[in-house]
Amino acid sequence: MKKNILLVALSAGLLTSACSDFLDVQPEGDATTTTYFTSDQQAIDAVDALYERFHQEAIYGRELFWEQGGACDVVWGKTRSYPTLATLKYTGDESPIRGVFDQLYKQMARANWVISQLLNKQKGTELSAVEKRSLGEAYFVRGWAHFLVAYRYGLDKQGVPFVRYEDFEGAYNNSIPPQQKSVMDNYQLIIEDMDNAIANLPRFEEYDADNRGRAHKAAAVAFKVKTYAYWATWDATKWQNVISLVNELESTYGRGLADAYAELFSSDFADFWNKEYLWTIPGNGGSTGGGSEFPGVILENKGWGKYNGWGQNKPSYDIYEEMAKDGEGNDRLLRSILEYGQEFEFLGETRKFYSSSDIESGFMINKYMDAFKHEDAANNGYINTNGDWPTTRVNFPIIRFAEMLLFRAEAYLMTGQADKATIDLNNLRRRSNLAALPGTATMADLYHERRCELAFEFTDHLFDLKRWHRSSDATIKELAKKELNAHPRARHYADRTDPESTFTVGDYEDYPDKASYDDHLMVFPYPSVQITKSNGQLKQNPGY
Repeated sequence: MKKNILLVALSAGLLTSACSDFLDVQPEGDATTTTYFTSDQQAIDAVDALYERFHQEAIYGRELFWEQGGACDVVWGKTRSYPTLATLKYTGDESPIRGVFDQLYKQMARANWVISQLLNKQKGTELSAVEKRSLGEAYFVRGWAHFLVAYRYGLDKQGVPFVRYEDFEGAYNNSIPPQQKSVMDNYQLIIEDMDNAIANLPRFEEYDADNRGRAHKAAAVAFKVKTYAYWATWDATKWQNVISLVNELESTYGRGLADAYAELFSSDFADFWNKEYLWTIPGNGGSTGGGSEFPGVILENKGWGKYNGWGQNKPSYDIYEEMAKDGEGNDRLLRSILEYGQEFEFLGETRKFYSSSDIESGFMINKYMDAFKHEDAANNGYINTNGDWPTTRVNFPIIRFAEMLLFRAEAYLMTGQADKATIDLNNLRRRSNLAALPGTATMADLYHERRCELAFEFTDHLFDLKRWHRSSDATIKELAKKELNAHPRARHYADRTDPESTFTVGDYEDYPDKASYDDHLMVFPYPSVQITKSNGQLKQNPGY
Protein backbone atom coordinates (compact mmCIF):
# COMPACT_ATOMS: atom_id res chain seq x y z
CA MET A 1 0.00 0.00 0.00
CA LYS A 2 2.78 2.39 -0.89
CA LYS A 3 1.84 5.75 -2.26
CA ASN A 4 2.21 4.54 -5.84
CA ILE A 5 -0.31 1.76 -5.20
CA LEU A 6 -3.04 3.21 -3.02
CA LEU A 7 -2.58 6.90 -3.49
CA VAL A 8 -0.81 7.67 -6.73
CA ALA A 9 0.97 11.02 -6.81
CA LEU A 10 -0.27 13.23 -9.63
CA SER A 11 2.14 13.40 -12.55
CA ALA A 12 2.13 14.44 -16.16
CA GLY A 13 1.06 10.94 -17.03
CA LEU A 14 -2.03 11.19 -14.85
CA LEU A 15 -3.17 14.72 -15.58
CA THR A 16 -4.59 15.02 -19.09
CA SER A 17 -6.01 17.99 -20.91
CA ALA A 18 -9.55 18.02 -22.23
CA CYS A 19 -11.14 19.50 -25.30
CA SER A 20 -13.60 22.34 -25.10
CA ASP A 21 -16.68 20.14 -25.59
CA PHE A 22 -17.29 18.64 -22.17
CA LEU A 23 -19.13 15.64 -23.64
CA ASP A 24 -15.88 14.57 -25.28
CA VAL A 25 -13.83 13.32 -22.35
CA GLN A 26 -11.12 11.41 -24.20
CA PRO A 27 -7.58 12.46 -23.19
CA GLU A 28 -5.83 14.63 -25.74
CA GLY A 29 -2.30 14.88 -24.43
CA ASP A 30 -0.22 15.41 -21.34
CA ALA A 31 0.09 18.50 -19.19
CA THR A 32 2.75 19.39 -16.67
CA THR A 33 2.07 19.90 -12.96
CA THR A 34 4.97 22.17 -12.06
CA THR A 35 3.35 25.48 -13.01
CA TYR A 36 -0.34 24.80 -12.75
CA PHE A 37 -3.41 26.88 -11.90
CA THR A 38 -2.10 30.06 -13.45
CA SER A 39 -5.20 30.39 -15.63
CA ASP A 40 -8.84 29.35 -15.74
CA GLN A 41 -8.11 26.95 -18.60
CA GLN A 42 -5.59 25.07 -16.50
CA ALA A 43 -8.18 24.65 -13.77
CA ILE A 44 -10.66 23.35 -16.36
CA ASP A 45 -8.11 20.91 -17.78
CA ALA A 46 -7.20 19.59 -14.33
CA VAL A 47 -10.82 18.96 -13.40
CA ASP A 48 -11.76 17.41 -16.73
CA ALA A 49 -9.00 14.88 -16.09
CA LEU A 50 -10.77 13.97 -12.84
CA TYR A 51 -13.97 13.03 -14.65
CA GLU A 52 -12.32 11.23 -17.52
CA ARG A 53 -11.48 7.91 -15.84
CA PHE A 54 -14.96 7.53 -14.33
CA HIS A 55 -16.26 7.65 -17.89
CA GLN A 56 -13.89 4.99 -19.13
CA GLU A 57 -14.03 1.19 -19.14
CA ALA A 58 -12.27 0.86 -15.79
CA ILE A 59 -15.25 2.10 -13.76
CA TYR A 60 -18.61 2.98 -15.37
CA GLY A 61 -17.80 1.54 -18.78
CA ARG A 62 -18.27 -2.03 -17.62
CA GLU A 63 -15.85 -3.08 -14.87
CA LEU A 64 -17.98 -1.94 -11.93
CA PHE A 65 -20.97 -3.85 -13.33
CA TRP A 66 -19.37 -7.32 -13.30
CA GLU A 67 -20.12 -7.49 -9.58
CA GLN A 68 -23.84 -7.68 -10.35
CA GLY A 69 -23.41 -11.30 -11.39
CA GLY A 70 -23.62 -12.10 -7.68
CA ALA A 71 -27.33 -11.16 -7.63
CA CYS A 72 -30.05 -12.61 -9.89
CA ASP A 73 -30.81 -9.80 -12.35
CA VAL A 74 -28.07 -10.43 -14.93
CA VAL A 75 -26.13 -13.32 -16.38
CA TRP A 76 -22.90 -13.13 -18.30
CA GLY A 77 -23.06 -13.57 -22.05
CA LYS A 78 -19.53 -14.94 -22.20
CA THR A 79 -17.46 -17.21 -19.98
CA ARG A 80 -15.13 -15.17 -17.79
CA SER A 81 -11.95 -15.91 -15.86
CA TYR A 82 -13.42 -14.50 -12.65
CA PRO A 83 -16.52 -16.63 -11.86
CA THR A 84 -16.02 -15.83 -8.17
CA LEU A 85 -17.76 -12.49 -8.78
CA ALA A 86 -20.92 -14.45 -9.57
CA THR A 87 -20.48 -17.13 -6.90
CA LEU A 88 -19.55 -14.76 -4.03
CA LYS A 89 -16.29 -16.62 -3.47
CA TYR A 90 -14.21 -13.48 -3.71
CA THR A 91 -10.43 -13.37 -3.42
CA GLY A 92 -10.05 -9.61 -3.89
CA ASP A 93 -7.69 -10.19 -6.81
CA GLU A 94 -10.32 -10.59 -9.54
CA SER A 95 -9.29 -8.21 -12.31
CA PRO A 96 -12.46 -6.05 -12.35
CA ILE A 97 -12.66 -5.37 -8.62
CA ARG A 98 -8.89 -4.99 -8.27
CA GLY A 99 -8.82 -2.60 -11.21
CA VAL A 100 -11.72 -0.53 -9.89
CA PHE A 101 -10.07 -0.37 -6.46
CA ASP A 102 -6.79 0.90 -7.91
CA GLN A 103 -8.49 3.40 -10.19
CA LEU A 104 -10.62 4.89 -7.41
CA TYR A 105 -7.55 5.61 -5.31
CA LYS A 106 -5.93 7.26 -8.32
CA GLN A 107 -9.07 9.38 -8.66
CA MET A 108 -8.84 10.41 -5.02
CA ALA A 109 -5.15 11.26 -5.44
CA ARG A 110 -5.87 13.46 -8.44
CA ALA A 111 -8.71 15.20 -6.62
CA ASN A 112 -6.54 15.62 -3.51
CA TRP A 113 -3.89 17.36 -5.57
CA VAL A 114 -6.34 19.74 -7.24
CA ILE A 115 -7.96 20.60 -3.90
CA SER A 116 -4.65 21.26 -2.16
CA GLN A 117 -3.34 23.39 -5.02
CA LEU A 118 -6.46 25.54 -5.20
CA LEU A 119 -6.68 25.93 -1.43
CA ASN A 120 -3.04 27.02 -1.35
CA LYS A 121 -3.71 29.55 -4.09
CA GLN A 122 -6.77 30.79 -2.21
CA LYS A 123 -4.57 31.69 0.77
CA GLY A 124 -2.86 34.36 -1.33
CA THR A 125 -5.51 35.52 -3.76
CA GLU A 126 -9.21 35.24 -4.40
CA LEU A 127 -10.09 32.39 -6.74
CA SER A 128 -11.80 33.22 -10.01
CA ALA A 129 -15.33 31.97 -10.55
CA VAL A 130 -14.01 29.10 -12.69
CA GLU A 131 -11.39 28.18 -10.08
CA LYS A 132 -13.99 28.25 -7.31
CA ARG A 133 -16.19 25.95 -9.39
CA SER A 134 -13.18 23.73 -10.07
CA LEU A 135 -12.52 23.44 -6.35
CA GLY A 136 -16.12 22.32 -5.86
CA GLU A 137 -15.77 19.78 -8.65
CA ALA A 138 -12.62 18.36 -7.07
CA TYR A 139 -14.35 17.98 -3.69
CA PHE A 140 -17.24 16.29 -5.50
CA VAL A 141 -15.01 13.81 -7.35
CA ARG A 142 -13.07 12.96 -4.20
CA GLY A 143 -16.31 12.27 -2.34
CA TRP A 144 -17.66 10.23 -5.25
CA ALA A 145 -14.58 7.99 -5.48
CA HIS A 146 -14.36 7.69 -1.70
CA PHE A 147 -18.01 6.63 -1.52
CA LEU A 148 -17.50 3.83 -4.06
CA VAL A 149 -14.61 2.43 -2.03
CA ALA A 150 -16.20 2.98 1.37
CA TYR A 151 -19.42 1.04 1.01
CA ARG A 152 -17.82 -1.80 -0.99
CA TYR A 153 -14.98 -2.38 1.51
CA GLY A 154 -15.92 -0.66 4.78
CA LEU A 155 -17.57 -2.09 7.90
CA ASP A 156 -18.81 -0.66 11.17
CA LYS A 157 -15.69 -1.85 12.98
CA GLN A 158 -13.21 -1.26 10.16
CA GLY A 159 -13.19 1.55 7.64
CA VAL A 160 -11.20 2.09 4.44
CA PRO A 161 -7.93 4.00 3.93
CA PHE A 162 -8.35 7.70 3.24
CA VAL A 163 -6.32 10.87 3.57
CA ARG A 164 -6.86 14.55 2.72
CA TYR A 165 -3.79 16.39 1.41
CA GLU A 166 -5.03 19.67 2.87
CA ASP A 167 -4.80 18.25 6.40
CA PHE A 168 -0.98 18.30 6.21
CA GLU A 169 1.03 21.39 6.99
CA GLY A 170 3.03 22.41 3.97
CA ALA A 171 2.26 19.48 1.69
CA TYR A 172 1.22 15.86 1.79
CA ASN A 173 4.18 13.80 3.07
CA ASN A 174 3.44 10.66 1.01
CA SER A 175 2.68 8.60 4.09
CA ILE A 176 0.40 5.57 3.86
CA PRO A 177 -3.24 6.69 4.18
CA PRO A 178 -4.67 5.59 7.53
CA GLN A 179 -7.43 3.00 7.61
CA GLN A 180 -10.39 4.71 9.26
CA LYS A 181 -11.70 3.10 12.46
CA SER A 182 -15.18 2.65 11.00
CA VAL A 183 -16.85 3.08 7.64
CA MET A 184 -19.03 5.60 9.45
CA ASP A 185 -15.90 7.78 9.79
CA ASN A 186 -15.46 7.46 6.04
CA TYR A 187 -19.09 8.42 5.48
CA GLN A 188 -18.65 11.52 7.63
CA LEU A 189 -15.64 12.57 5.53
CA ILE A 190 -17.65 12.00 2.33
CA ILE A 191 -20.46 14.17 3.69
CA GLU A 192 -17.93 16.92 4.47
CA ASP A 193 -16.55 16.77 0.93
CA MET A 194 -20.03 17.00 -0.54
CA ASP A 195 -20.82 19.95 1.74
CA ASN A 196 -17.66 21.68 0.51
CA ALA A 197 -18.69 20.86 -3.04
CA ILE A 198 -22.10 22.43 -2.49
CA ALA A 199 -20.48 25.57 -1.07
CA ASN A 200 -18.38 26.05 -4.22
CA LEU A 201 -20.45 24.63 -7.06
CA PRO A 202 -23.11 26.44 -9.10
CA ARG A 203 -26.62 25.16 -9.51
CA PHE A 204 -27.17 23.12 -12.65
CA GLU A 205 -29.26 25.90 -14.19
CA GLU A 206 -26.27 28.27 -14.02
CA TYR A 207 -24.24 26.23 -16.50
CA ASP A 208 -24.27 27.13 -20.19
CA ALA A 209 -24.89 24.41 -22.78
CA ASP A 210 -21.18 23.61 -23.21
CA ASN A 211 -20.71 22.84 -19.51
CA ARG A 212 -23.77 20.76 -18.72
CA GLY A 213 -22.59 17.49 -17.24
CA ARG A 214 -20.28 19.09 -14.69
CA ALA A 215 -20.87 18.61 -10.98
CA HIS A 216 -23.53 20.89 -9.50
CA LYS A 217 -25.13 21.47 -6.11
CA ALA A 218 -28.06 19.06 -6.50
CA ALA A 219 -25.73 16.24 -7.61
CA ALA A 220 -23.74 16.65 -4.40
CA VAL A 221 -26.96 16.61 -2.36
CA ALA A 222 -27.92 13.36 -4.12
CA PHE A 223 -24.63 11.76 -3.13
CA LYS A 224 -25.30 12.83 0.45
CA VAL A 225 -28.63 10.99 0.25
CA LYS A 226 -26.91 7.81 -0.92
CA THR A 227 -24.23 8.13 1.74
CA TYR A 228 -26.75 8.53 4.56
CA ALA A 229 -28.86 5.64 3.20
CA TYR A 230 -25.83 3.35 3.31
CA TRP A 231 -24.80 4.76 6.71
CA ALA A 232 -28.26 3.77 7.99
CA THR A 233 -27.14 0.13 7.69
CA TRP A 234 -25.14 0.81 10.85
CA ASP A 235 -27.07 3.73 12.37
CA ALA A 236 -30.82 3.88 11.74
CA THR A 237 -31.05 7.51 12.84
CA LYS A 238 -29.56 8.49 9.46
CA TRP A 239 -32.84 7.69 7.72
CA GLN A 240 -34.08 11.08 8.91
CA ASN A 241 -31.26 12.75 6.97
CA VAL A 242 -32.35 10.88 3.85
CA ILE A 243 -35.90 12.21 4.17
CA SER A 244 -34.87 15.81 4.73
CA LEU A 245 -32.36 15.84 1.87
CA VAL A 246 -34.76 14.34 -0.68
CA ASN A 247 -37.28 16.96 0.43
CA GLU A 248 -34.60 19.56 -0.25
CA LEU A 249 -34.00 18.20 -3.75
CA GLU A 250 -37.69 18.74 -4.46
CA SER A 251 -38.23 22.09 -2.77
CA THR A 252 -34.90 23.87 -3.23
CA TYR A 253 -33.64 22.34 -6.46
CA GLY A 254 -36.89 21.58 -8.28
CA ARG A 255 -36.08 17.93 -8.93
CA GLY A 256 -38.86 15.48 -9.79
CA LEU A 257 -39.79 12.61 -12.08
CA ALA A 258 -39.51 12.97 -15.84
CA ASP A 259 -42.84 12.83 -17.62
CA ALA A 260 -42.13 9.51 -19.34
CA TYR A 261 -39.87 6.59 -18.49
CA ALA A 262 -38.46 6.46 -22.04
CA GLU A 263 -37.34 10.10 -21.80
CA LEU A 264 -34.63 9.04 -19.36
CA PHE A 265 -32.83 6.92 -21.96
CA SER A 266 -33.50 9.01 -25.05
CA SER A 267 -30.93 9.76 -27.77
CA ASP A 268 -32.47 13.20 -28.26
CA PHE A 269 -30.31 15.92 -26.69
CA ALA A 270 -33.53 17.79 -25.87
CA ASP A 271 -34.38 15.06 -23.33
CA PHE A 272 -30.99 14.95 -21.58
CA TRP A 273 -31.50 17.55 -18.88
CA ASN A 274 -35.00 16.77 -17.67
CA LYS A 275 -36.11 17.36 -14.09
CA GLU A 276 -35.15 13.82 -13.07
CA TYR A 277 -31.50 14.40 -13.95
CA LEU A 278 -29.12 14.50 -11.02
CA TRP A 279 -25.85 12.91 -12.08
CA THR A 280 -24.97 11.17 -15.34
CA ILE A 281 -22.22 10.39 -17.82
CA PRO A 282 -23.39 12.30 -20.88
CA GLY A 283 -22.56 10.66 -24.21
CA ASN A 284 -22.66 12.42 -27.54
CA GLY A 285 -22.13 9.41 -29.81
CA GLY A 286 -20.35 10.25 -33.04
CA SER A 287 -16.65 9.84 -33.74
CA THR A 288 -15.35 11.47 -30.55
CA GLY A 289 -16.69 8.67 -28.35
CA GLY A 290 -17.74 10.67 -25.31
CA GLY A 291 -19.72 8.73 -22.71
CA SER A 292 -19.92 5.24 -21.25
CA GLU A 293 -19.27 2.22 -23.47
CA PHE A 294 -21.89 0.17 -21.57
CA PRO A 295 -24.56 0.46 -24.31
CA GLY A 296 -22.18 -1.37 -26.65
CA VAL A 297 -21.02 -3.78 -23.96
CA ILE A 298 -24.57 -5.14 -23.60
CA LEU A 299 -25.52 -5.09 -27.29
CA GLU A 300 -25.81 -8.50 -29.01
CA ASN A 301 -22.29 -9.65 -29.85
CA LYS A 302 -21.42 -8.40 -33.36
CA GLY A 303 -24.86 -6.75 -33.55
CA TRP A 304 -26.33 -9.27 -36.03
CA GLY A 305 -23.45 -8.44 -38.36
CA LYS A 306 -24.18 -4.70 -38.36
CA TYR A 307 -22.22 -3.25 -35.40
CA ASN A 308 -19.59 -4.43 -32.96
CA GLY A 309 -21.67 -5.14 -29.87
CA TRP A 310 -19.90 -7.11 -27.15
CA GLY A 311 -22.78 -9.17 -25.67
CA GLN A 312 -21.32 -9.29 -22.18
CA ASN A 313 -24.26 -8.81 -19.78
CA LYS A 314 -27.81 -10.08 -20.31
CA PRO A 315 -31.04 -10.03 -18.29
CA SER A 316 -31.97 -13.12 -16.33
CA TYR A 317 -35.37 -14.77 -16.39
CA ASP A 318 -35.67 -13.71 -12.73
CA ILE A 319 -35.74 -9.97 -13.45
CA TYR A 320 -38.06 -10.51 -16.42
CA GLU A 321 -40.43 -12.46 -14.15
CA GLU A 322 -40.24 -9.75 -11.47
CA MET A 323 -41.10 -7.00 -13.96
CA ALA A 324 -43.89 -9.08 -15.51
CA LYS A 325 -45.69 -9.09 -12.15
CA ASP A 326 -46.89 -5.61 -13.16
CA GLY A 327 -48.49 -7.04 -16.31
CA GLU A 328 -46.95 -8.26 -19.54
CA GLY A 329 -45.94 -5.43 -21.85
CA ASN A 330 -45.83 -2.74 -19.15
CA ASP A 331 -43.71 0.34 -19.83
CA ARG A 332 -40.80 -0.57 -17.58
CA LEU A 333 -40.59 -4.11 -18.92
CA LEU A 334 -40.72 -3.14 -22.58
CA ARG A 335 -38.22 -0.32 -22.13
CA SER A 336 -35.80 -2.38 -20.04
CA ILE A 337 -35.74 -5.84 -21.66
CA LEU A 338 -35.89 -7.25 -25.18
CA GLU A 339 -37.31 -10.79 -25.36
CA TYR A 340 -37.59 -13.18 -28.28
CA GLY A 341 -40.09 -12.00 -30.84
CA GLN A 342 -40.26 -8.43 -29.48
CA GLU A 343 -40.06 -5.84 -32.25
CA PHE A 344 -37.46 -3.09 -32.04
CA GLU A 345 -35.77 -0.63 -34.34
CA PHE A 346 -32.12 -1.26 -35.18
CA LEU A 347 -30.16 0.94 -37.57
CA GLY A 348 -33.26 1.97 -39.45
CA GLU A 349 -35.01 -1.38 -39.76
CA THR A 350 -37.66 -3.15 -37.70
CA ARG A 351 -36.44 -6.45 -36.30
CA LYS A 352 -37.77 -9.19 -34.05
CA PHE A 353 -35.29 -9.89 -31.31
CA TYR A 354 -33.36 -13.13 -31.12
CA SER A 355 -29.81 -13.91 -30.01
CA SER A 356 -27.46 -16.11 -31.98
CA SER A 357 -24.21 -15.36 -30.19
CA ASP A 358 -22.40 -16.68 -27.14
CA ILE A 359 -24.21 -17.97 -24.05
CA GLU A 360 -27.99 -17.99 -24.30
CA SER A 361 -30.14 -16.12 -21.80
CA GLY A 362 -33.23 -15.42 -23.90
CA PHE A 363 -33.08 -11.65 -23.41
CA MET A 364 -31.09 -8.48 -24.03
CA ILE A 365 -30.97 -5.23 -22.05
CA ASN A 366 -33.06 -2.65 -23.93
CA LYS A 367 -32.65 0.40 -21.69
CA TYR A 368 -29.82 2.02 -23.65
CA MET A 369 -30.79 1.02 -27.21
CA ASP A 370 -32.43 4.26 -28.37
CA ALA A 371 -29.39 5.55 -30.24
CA PHE A 372 -29.21 2.32 -32.25
CA LYS A 373 -32.67 2.83 -33.76
CA HIS A 374 -31.58 5.49 -36.25
CA GLU A 375 -30.77 4.74 -39.87
CA ASP A 376 -27.02 5.06 -40.51
CA ALA A 377 -26.65 5.87 -36.80
CA ALA A 378 -22.85 6.02 -36.88
CA ASN A 379 -22.54 8.52 -39.71
CA ASN A 380 -25.46 10.53 -38.32
CA GLY A 381 -23.70 10.95 -34.98
CA TYR A 382 -25.79 8.69 -32.71
CA ILE A 383 -23.25 5.93 -32.14
CA ASN A 384 -19.48 5.85 -32.22
CA THR A 385 -18.02 5.14 -35.63
CA ASN A 386 -15.37 3.08 -33.81
CA GLY A 387 -17.03 -0.20 -32.82
CA ASP A 388 -14.08 -0.99 -30.57
CA TRP A 389 -15.26 1.87 -28.35
CA PRO A 390 -19.06 1.51 -28.66
CA THR A 391 -20.31 4.65 -26.95
CA THR A 392 -23.65 6.16 -27.91
CA ARG A 393 -25.75 9.30 -27.54
CA VAL A 394 -27.37 8.77 -24.15
CA ASN A 395 -27.34 10.65 -20.86
CA PHE A 396 -26.17 7.56 -18.99
CA PRO A 397 -27.69 7.70 -15.47
CA ILE A 398 -25.62 7.33 -12.32
CA ILE A 399 -28.14 8.94 -9.95
CA ARG A 400 -31.62 10.05 -10.98
CA PHE A 401 -34.46 11.40 -8.89
CA ALA A 402 -36.39 8.11 -9.03
CA GLU A 403 -33.66 6.57 -6.88
CA MET A 404 -34.01 9.42 -4.44
CA LEU A 405 -37.75 8.69 -4.14
CA LEU A 406 -36.96 5.04 -3.54
CA PHE A 407 -34.51 5.92 -0.78
CA ARG A 408 -37.05 8.27 0.79
CA ALA A 409 -39.75 5.58 0.60
CA GLU A 410 -37.37 3.15 2.30
CA ALA A 411 -36.60 5.75 4.96
CA TYR A 412 -40.33 6.30 5.55
CA LEU A 413 -40.88 2.55 5.90
CA MET A 414 -37.98 2.20 8.32
CA THR A 415 -39.30 5.07 10.45
CA GLY A 416 -42.92 3.92 10.65
CA GLN A 417 -44.36 6.24 7.98
CA ALA A 418 -45.68 3.69 5.50
CA ASP A 419 -48.44 6.03 4.29
CA LYS A 420 -45.84 8.47 2.97
CA ALA A 421 -43.83 5.64 1.42
CA THR A 422 -46.97 4.57 -0.43
CA ILE A 423 -47.25 8.00 -2.05
CA ASP A 424 -43.65 7.92 -3.29
CA LEU A 425 -43.91 4.40 -4.69
CA ASN A 426 -47.25 5.10 -6.36
CA ASN A 427 -45.82 8.20 -8.01
CA LEU A 428 -43.14 6.01 -9.58
CA ARG A 429 -45.70 3.46 -10.70
CA ARG A 430 -48.00 6.11 -12.13
CA ARG A 431 -45.17 7.50 -14.28
CA SER A 432 -44.82 4.04 -15.90
CA ASN A 433 -48.60 3.66 -16.34
CA LEU A 434 -48.80 0.96 -13.67
CA ALA A 435 -51.70 0.48 -11.29
CA ALA A 436 -51.34 1.86 -7.78
CA LEU A 437 -50.34 -0.48 -4.98
CA PRO A 438 -53.39 -2.36 -3.67
CA GLY A 439 -52.76 -1.22 -0.09
CA THR A 440 -50.23 0.48 2.17
CA ALA A 441 -46.63 0.00 1.04
CA THR A 442 -44.43 -2.65 2.64
CA MET A 443 -40.74 -3.43 2.38
CA ALA A 444 -41.69 -6.17 -0.09
CA ASP A 445 -43.15 -3.44 -2.32
CA LEU A 446 -39.96 -1.42 -1.89
CA TYR A 447 -37.89 -4.44 -2.95
CA HIS A 448 -39.99 -4.88 -6.09
CA GLU A 449 -40.08 -1.21 -7.07
CA ARG A 450 -36.37 -0.58 -6.54
CA ARG A 451 -35.43 -3.74 -8.41
CA CYS A 452 -37.69 -3.02 -11.40
CA GLU A 453 -37.28 0.76 -11.65
CA LEU A 454 -33.47 0.71 -11.54
CA ALA A 455 -32.74 -2.56 -13.35
CA PHE A 456 -29.42 -2.60 -15.27
CA GLU A 457 -28.34 0.78 -13.91
CA PHE A 458 -25.18 1.37 -11.87
CA THR A 459 -27.15 1.76 -8.64
CA ASP A 460 -25.77 -1.53 -7.23
CA HIS A 461 -28.67 -3.93 -6.78
CA LEU A 462 -26.24 -6.46 -5.30
CA PHE A 463 -25.31 -4.13 -2.47
CA ASP A 464 -28.99 -3.35 -1.87
CA LEU A 465 -29.38 -7.07 -1.14
CA LYS A 466 -26.33 -7.07 1.11
CA ARG A 467 -27.46 -4.13 3.21
CA TRP A 468 -31.03 -5.50 3.34
CA HIS A 469 -29.63 -8.78 4.63
CA ARG A 470 -28.67 -6.80 7.76
CA SER A 471 -32.04 -5.05 7.99
CA SER A 472 -34.20 -5.14 11.11
CA ASP A 473 -37.19 -5.70 8.80
CA ALA A 474 -37.80 -9.45 8.57
CA THR A 475 -39.55 -9.26 5.19
CA ILE A 476 -36.77 -7.49 3.29
CA LYS A 477 -34.14 -9.56 5.08
CA GLU A 478 -35.75 -12.80 3.87
CA LEU A 479 -36.14 -11.52 0.29
CA ALA A 480 -32.48 -10.51 0.22
CA LYS A 481 -31.37 -13.85 1.68
CA LYS A 482 -33.35 -15.75 -0.94
CA GLU A 483 -31.86 -13.87 -3.88
CA LEU A 484 -28.31 -13.85 -2.52
CA ASN A 485 -28.37 -17.64 -2.23
CA ALA A 486 -30.09 -18.35 -5.56
CA HIS A 487 -28.73 -19.05 -9.02
CA PRO A 488 -30.09 -16.77 -11.74
CA ARG A 489 -32.29 -18.49 -14.31
CA ALA A 490 -32.29 -18.13 -18.09
CA ARG A 491 -34.51 -18.96 -21.05
CA HIS A 492 -33.21 -21.57 -23.48
CA TYR A 493 -34.74 -21.60 -26.96
CA ALA A 494 -35.10 -24.66 -29.16
CA ASP A 495 -33.94 -22.60 -32.16
CA ARG A 496 -31.95 -19.54 -31.21
CA THR A 497 -32.42 -17.92 -34.62
CA ASP A 498 -36.21 -18.28 -34.52
CA PRO A 499 -38.10 -15.73 -32.37
CA GLU A 500 -41.15 -17.99 -32.43
CA SER A 501 -39.43 -21.16 -31.21
CA THR A 502 -40.28 -22.83 -27.92
CA PHE A 503 -38.21 -22.32 -24.79
CA THR A 504 -37.48 -23.82 -21.40
CA VAL A 505 -36.44 -22.04 -18.21
CA GLY A 506 -33.59 -23.30 -16.06
CA ASP A 507 -30.60 -22.31 -13.95
CA TYR A 508 -27.83 -20.48 -15.74
CA GLU A 509 -25.36 -23.32 -16.21
CA ASP A 510 -22.23 -21.22 -16.65
CA TYR A 511 -22.01 -20.38 -12.93
CA PRO A 512 -20.48 -22.95 -10.59
CA ASP A 513 -21.97 -23.44 -7.12
CA LYS A 514 -22.64 -20.26 -5.19
CA ALA A 515 -21.29 -19.61 -1.70
CA SER A 516 -23.79 -19.74 1.13
CA TYR A 517 -24.26 -16.07 1.94
CA ASP A 518 -23.29 -14.63 5.31
CA ASP A 519 -22.59 -11.05 6.33
CA HIS A 520 -18.81 -11.17 5.93
CA LEU A 521 -19.55 -11.25 2.17
CA MET A 522 -21.16 -7.82 2.45
CA VAL A 523 -17.80 -6.29 1.53
CA PHE A 524 -14.98 -7.33 -0.75
CA PRO A 525 -11.59 -8.49 0.49
CA TYR A 526 -8.75 -6.08 -0.20
CA PRO A 527 -6.43 -7.04 -3.07
CA SER A 528 -3.58 -9.18 -1.74
CA VAL A 529 -0.92 -6.88 -3.20
CA GLN A 530 -2.27 -4.01 -1.09
CA ILE A 531 -2.14 -6.09 2.08
CA THR A 532 1.46 -7.13 1.34
CA LYS A 533 2.71 -3.64 0.51
CA SER A 534 1.03 -1.99 3.47
CA ASN A 535 3.53 -3.54 5.91
CA GLY A 536 0.72 -4.50 8.25
CA GLN A 537 -1.04 -1.14 8.21
CA LEU A 538 -3.97 -2.35 6.08
CA LYS A 539 -6.06 -4.98 7.81
CA GLN A 540 -7.92 -7.48 5.67
CA ASN A 541 -11.67 -7.59 6.07
CA PRO A 542 -12.89 -10.24 8.56
CA GLY A 543 -13.70 -13.67 7.15
CA TYR A 544 -11.20 -13.50 4.28
